[in-house]
Amino acid sequence: MLMIRFQRIGRTNDPAFRIVVLEKERAAKSGRITDQVGTYNPRTKALTLDEAKIKEWISKGAQPTGSIHNLLITKGVLTGKKINVLPRKHPVKPAETASSVGQPAPQAATEKVEEAPPEAEVVAEAVPEEVAAPEAPAEAPVA
Repeated sequence: MLMIRFQRIGRTNDPAFRIVVLEKERAAKSGRITDQVGTYNPRTKALTLDEAKIKEWISKGAQPTGSIHNLLITKGVLTGKKINVLPRKHPVKPAETASSVGQPAPQAATEKVEEAPPEAEVVAEAVPEEVAAPEAPAEAPVA
């Protein structure tokens, strides 16, 4: 599968990126890219894109990463909604979502579970005592 992703170039503490097309399994640093479709400098916000190549690769099945997808939407190459690429700071638990937003808790959680109706009482039949409870052996007197 082909990916459109950043390939970091530049010196330490001075990042710059190439926007390249390469196989998903390959590392971006390996240098074995299929095509270079642009550059991006995050400090100066300088961006160069070859829109025709990008659209061609996407039509061939190349998938942009989340950051590239958002960058292409910002520049008007793609249309759609941006993707949240940042991880959540704190995972949200299902019980906290309702109380933290101020909405009532789900109805299923607040209702009590109704008990099943009592079953018809079973009438004990008369059983002879000999069969019902065997006698315990008598203890021998201690001398």
